Amino acid sequence: MVPMDLIVWLVMVGLAAALVASAFRIIVEYERGVVFRLGRFAGVKGAGLRFIIPVVDRLVKVSLRTVAMDVPPQDVITKDNVSIKVNAVLYFRVVQPEKAMIEVENYLYATSQLAQTSLRSVLGQSELDELLSQRDQINQHLQEILDRQTDPWGVKVSNIEIKHVDLPVEMQRAMARQAEAERERRSKVIHAQGEFEASQKLSEAARVISSEQGALQLRFLQTLNEIASEKNSTIIFPLPIDLLSPFLAKKAPGPD
Repeated sequence: MVPMDLIVWLVMVGLAAALVASAFRIIVEYERGVVFRLGRFAGVKGAGLRFIIPVVDRLVKVSLRTVAMDVPPQDVITKDNVSIKVNAVLYFRVVQPEKAMIEVENYLYATSQLAQTSLRSVLGQSELDELLSQRDQINQHLQEILDRQTDPWGVKVSNIEIKHVDLPVEMQRAMARQAEAERERRSKVIHAQGEFEASQKLSEAARVISSEQGALQLRFLQTLNEIASEKNSTIIFPLPIDLLSPFLAKKAPGPD
């Protein structure tokens, strides 16, 4: 039978070993350890093997890596009274571990809730066209708001991106009709511009032909050459009297 003194001694050795083991903590490179001594903040420990006073100290590890958090779809009514659903992704990280543990109860949950409310608030002040065409500016505005509000928590918001905008079916159809009308308008403008430029060129050509002697006859002969190349059985073409003037002048009787 094992003596009672030996059992007590083994228990005390085991407790002492556990106590000593609990005094050493390993902190990896991307973490920091926030130390509370008897409930009061005592400092932040960096990466490596760290020693704390058992029972007296409590060490809480905080990750410094960037967190990518999905912002759930939010129902938003834009400034021009269009109901949409918008979701986003938020990128942030802890830069001051002591503030992230002391100033806010759960910085992950708090940052997520703040991103949702800010997303609804900012998009509610924008019109639908601005939301679709100026997304970069809205993302930048959201990032500045979130970064300013999370700064007391020791959290740095590096970016927020709107991922998807879910429009009602009626709005999608209206936008499709608007895009089709815009394409038709551009087509008509381009066609009218082409007609205008063509009329300018024809006007310039008419002035050149009228100012140059023999240009009209040259154009007439060129047209005859083009028609002759076609396989037509009968061609009726008006003959300008100007072409016959030189011949008529030669046959005219001289003075007596």
